[in-house]
Amino acid sequence: MRVFFSTLIFIVASVFCSAPALSPRASVSILGDSYSTFEGHVSPDTNYVWYFKAPNPGQTDVNSVDQTWWQQLIRDKGLRLEVNNSFSGSTISHRGYKGADYSDRSFLTRAKKLGSPDVILVFGATNDSWAGVEVGEYAPADAKVEADYGDLYTFRPALDLMLATMKDYYPGTEIYFIVNTELRPEITESIATLCKRHGVETIMLENIDKMSGHPSVKGMGQIAAQVGARLK
Repeated sequence: MRVFFSTLIFIVASVFCSAPALSPRASVSILGDSYSTFEGHVSPDTNYVWYFKAPNPGQTDVNSVDQTWWQQLIRDKGLRLEVNNSFSGSTISHRGYKGADYSDRSFLTRAKKLGSPDVILVFGATNDSWAGVEVGEYAPADAKVEADYGDLYTFRPALDLMLATMKDYYPGTEIYFIVNTELRPEITESIATLCKRHGVETIMLENIDKMSGHPSVKGMGQIAAQVGARLK
């Protein structure tokens, strides 16, 4: 009997020791604007949101966090949310609507507040386009110091510095820039140029269904599918 129990313990121990370790799910952080917000699901929770739990059919048919593009993506791809630092109305640059100073909420200001993710999804520039933010000038391709980036209240210098900062601050992290439809052509061109310069992949969205300028339930599903198809 003693030999039997010793053998049984040995077999059980062998099974547990030889079993492969469970791999943690890849973590993803989001740096976004209103398109990526939902009440109670942004960090910090003082960020403004556009999507709420209470139904508002005159504004949107999205009233559940499960309907958001990023929740669908995380669920479908088996990912894990690290941080969703999205702020409704925010711009990449420090300039906002009616010329207001948005340096307290800009993508550039929030770029270092994304935790330690495996993947970062940047979904912005819509408000820069809508607010008529000046595109500004490109910095020299070999610019290395912050002073070389120019006026951070214009789009190109702010985006340039934001991408450079993120590549330096999150080594080994995959970074994607999701590009909205119907942006001003010079905004889309600037994103494509600077993302290529910094080795950041762009995901150009196509034919997104919207209500009040924002993704509807159908549009959220389209975004999730298009982004998911591009993730490595």
